[in-house]
Amino acid sequence: MPLNRRNFLGRTAATGAGVALVGAVGAGSAEAREVDAGLTGGRGKRKYSFTVMGTTDLHGNVFNWDYFTDAEFDDKAHNDVGLAKISTLVNQVRAEKGRRNTLLIDAGDTIQGTQLSYYYAKVDPITKAHGPVHPMAQAMNAIGYDAAALGNHEFNYGIPVLRKFEEQCDFPLLGANALDARTLRPAFAPYVMKRVCTPFGRDVKVAILGLTNPGIAIWDKANVQGKMVFPGLEEQAAKWVPRLRSMGADVVIVSAHSGSSGTSSYGDQLPHIENAAALVAEQVPGIDAILVGHAHTEIPEYRVVNKETGKQVVLSEPLKWGQRLTLFDFGLVWERGRWQVESVSAKVLNSNTVPEDKKITRLLRDEHEKVVAYVNQVIGTSTAAMGAAEAAYKDTPIIDFINHVQKETVRAALAGTAHAALPVLSQASCFSRTAAVPAGKVTIREVAGLYPFENTLEARVLTGAQLREYLEFSARYFVRTPAGGPVDPAKLTNAESIPDYNYDAVSGLSYEIDIAKAPGSRIAKLMFDGKPLDDAAQFVLAVNNYRASGGGNFPHVARAKQVWANSEEIRNTIISWVKAQGSIDVAKFASVDWKLTRDGAPVF
Repeated sequence: MPLNRRNFLGRTAATGAGVALVGAVGAGSAEAREVDAGLTGGRGKRKYSFTVMGTTDLHGNVFNWDYFTDAEFDDKAHNDVGLAKISTLVNQVRAEKGRRNTLLIDAGDTIQGTQLSYYYAKVDPITKAHGPVHPMAQAMNAIGYDAAALGNHEFNYGIPVLRKFEEQCDFPLLGANALDARTLRPAFAPYVMKRVCTPFGRDVKVAILGLTNPGIAIWDKANVQGKMVFPGLEEQAAKWVPRLRSMGADVVIVSAHSGSSGTSSYGDQLPHIENAAALVAEQVPGIDAILVGHAHTEIPEYRVVNKETGKQVVLSEPLKWGQRLTLFDFGLVWERGRWQVESVSAKVLNSNTVPEDKKITRLLRDEHEKVVAYVNQVIGTSTAAMGAAEAAYKDTPIIDFINHVQKETVRAALAGTAHAALPVLSQASCFSRTAAVPAGKVTIREVAGLYPFENTLEARVLTGAQLREYLEFSARYFVRTPAGGPVDPAKLTNAESIPDYNYDAVSGLSYEIDIAKAPGSRIAKLMFDGKPLDDAAQFVLAVNNYRASGGGNFPHVARAKQVWANSEEIRNTIISWVKAQGSIDVAKFASVDWKLTRDGAPVF
């Protein structure tokens, strides 16, 4: 459905007051007898228990399948992924607790991340006339989700795709802090109120408030600027939680696409915290539990004391991609004419302990097979095999290849412009240490595996001095390691919990990173064209939009002059390059231009 002012603002008006969904059942019915499973206390004080299940950061995973390796998913911990696995866990919990004693919610980042989700956004898009229903909508509808918060990656494909996905879901997408830029009213439902029936004559009213990430304004600026704004989670929670309580909510749950660390990756570009879930719990009274998302970490249970009330708020974050399912168990007691929360606890279940739900795999088998066929198309050849196993700590051809394509693309785009004479450099990260391109025939999935994110390419102008600071900032990624003694590559990287995607190798310069030195003074022998880098010289940096928008909080680049940008994903740019060239000639771009040292001596 195309986005226009009428349907955009119409949706805003329709969803601005939230969504009320009634799930109550009558006493004496078969459904009510099922509810009895949630009772405790006999003829004494009336008590009731129910469970809220939660997922987050599903990122397009339905099947326990890796489209980049064309094989069943596996990792070192033997985790499994996908909604088909989650569905089995959900069915088990519902059977144990009684379905009427459970709810199921999600904390965002649903429609981006796998080739399955990419295919139905770009190759056979859900937005076309009489188009398909998104596989994630089909699966989540079949499983029976009650609500899902918006994640930042929901906006990667543009608002029309998101709106179509929303239309296809049988449950609301929640975002109390996703506001219409003109009216400052919620552009999506802020909350949903669910009724859980008890045999005592009064339902438990459960409010689910959805909050998303303010970083959307930076990371997806091209898609949301002038259309939506994203204020901080704390301020919007402080606005909505009292309203929900005044509406009679007995239990308030927040589904927040925001980590718990209190940190931000975009520096001071926004006055809001990226990972604010714990701050919401601490600062906003009236919240019983928070389903945490965005950070891709596993937090079975984390208790935060609210500063105003002194009460504990229980947080839980299940691991990404459907690897875990959170269970919040609520114990309620009837006091003073209403239900009161007596206890809350949380834990996670591991999806690798159960088989896939055949109902879900049968439902989406055709879509899965279409995507498998698509990603296995041969698009060219490679003169040598390239792998990313060591790319996080060595200059490897596979990262050189990404940079080579990016530099060529930017050079061609700047030809004939005022900046055509400037030297072009490029940044790239190791997004997947399992990425590989074989010698011989190369398929879409192998090239796509180099760049699993939906980033687009930009060109920014930086000085030599700014690039030096950029590289120093990037080099924080390495653990300080004194000279002498053995080196364990497994312990060299991810200092300060910096993820691989926030370490950049810059192509077009040569330099050393002395990991024996403190962060901030590690870059040595920084050269351009065989000479020491001129701090005053200007360069064009080919850079992804996440980094250019402030992602990772790298210095200078977000405020640097933009001289070119496009809307095509870098992944597709690389795929198109291979199709056009027919062959990847590794000898044309592979070279060792940076290396790790300790007191000047090479580590490898």
